[in-house]
Amino acid sequence: MQALNLIETSDKILSILNNAKPFLKWAGGKTQLLDELCKRLPSSLIQSGEIERYVEPFVGGGAFFFFLKRNFKVKESFLIDINKELIIGYKVIQNNVNELIDELSSMEEKYLKLSEEQRKDFYYNIRDEYNRQKGNFDYVNYNLDWVKRAAYLIFLNKTCFNGLYRLNKKGEFNVPFGKYKNPTICDVDNLIEVSKALENTEVICADFEESKKYIHKNTLVYLDPPYRPLNNTSNFTSYNEDGFDDDDQRRLAQFFKEMDKRDAYLILSNSDPKNEDVDDNFFDELYAGFIIERVKAKRYINSNGDKRGDISELIIRNYE
Repeated sequence: MQALNLIETSDKILSILNNAKPFLKWAGGKTQLLDELCKRLPSSLIQSGEIERYVEPFVGGGAFFFFLKRNFKVKESFLIDINKELIIGYKVIQNNVNELIDELSSMEEKYLKLSEEQRKDFYYNIRDEYNRQKGNFDYVNYNLDWVKRAAYLIFLNKTCFNGLYRLNKKGEFNVPFGKYKNPTICDVDNLIEVSKALENTEVICADFEESKKYIHKNTLVYLDPPYRPLNNTSNFTSYNEDGFDDDDQRRLAQFFKEMDKRDAYLILSNSDPKNEDVDDNFFDELYAGFIIERVKAKRYINSNGDKRGDISELIIRNYE
């Protein structure tokens, strides 16, 4: 990976500390932007190979977090997301990875023995049960019921169409069945690595503003909010019932400015409205005075194959 080569050419050659990668396929995941994000890390961090404190207020699939854990000594981390189901996944892997592996292994063994039609029925039965559980589920007090909930989440993610996570307005997971011949539902090695990566990490279910209490001078903060839709049809998914609209984007920009005053290292990614309208200066105006760069990325999720391809995305930071 180019990003890793960049680090290896620094004064201090870093060894791989952890082999974890995202345990979910997550729309908007940052795997393809890792090179560009790495190029823009503070030079002092690259030279030392250490990060004292890392905060990610929209952790999602965690691609950048796992990248940092592979290549840096991260002394403490705070991963935050408003998506309750996602946070259950992280907490279960952190605290009960062996029980989760047992649950997923059993589901995988049953699933792979079935015909395609039987797999479809199995999938929709799990999806229905997953949605039914939600109304009475205890999301506050950690208990072993969370293990099965996390297993359902991972199973659905590995077997649903296109690996999407999408909720309808009722907060129900509504992605249809995906026709995969031999999906890896239980990736034992990676689950163990993810559990190791989550050591010295606090996982929190909250709005991004909750992260203020963990950010101080020299904290590395990566902000990856739900991207602003490029047009009226591109907002294909919602990761929680409330969504993330332009007022939330403005609230985030204000948060960015407040954290800048604390001398934290801030790096943020978002969609570039100029892909659709060259006169749309929404983010250029919101983040005026900060470093705004446009980098190439691929649009993978679109029902029209002709509209998949290179687009530009924004990377915004508050340091040279």
